[in-house]
Amino acid sequence: QVQLVESGGGLVQPGGSLRLSCAVSGRSFNNKAMGWFRQAPGKERDLLAAINSGSTNTYYAHSAKDRFTISRDNGQNTLFLQMRSLSAEDTAVYYCAMRSESDIRYQKENYAYWGQGTQVTVSS
Repeated sequence: QVQLVESGGGLVQPGGSLRLSCAVSGRSFNNKAMGWFRQAPGKERDLLAAINSGSTNTYYAHSAKDRFTISRDNGQNTLFLQMRSLSAEDTAVYYCAMRSESDIRYQKENYAYWGQGTQVTVSS
């Protein structure tokens, strides 16, 4: 049984940083592309960042560029999202997701496995 478990969310002040982690078990991680999505209340779940299996290719949504960094540790079966310069607009539930293939895709329908999500709230 595949499990993706996010951690690292919480309450942070504007301008602060957080590092999200996603631990994957139950299925091979090393040859699968991964993504971070987020969903704010009343909005769609959108791709924020993605990384291919070998970490040679990454994608960032406009809202994440220059502030967020996606990375992975294939030895530890873990995906990361380092977030900096957070603002209230970043408040959302953050989900990690895994594809069944090694290359990046941009639509959530292309991701087969999902975590339960972790809440990130940016507020003073």
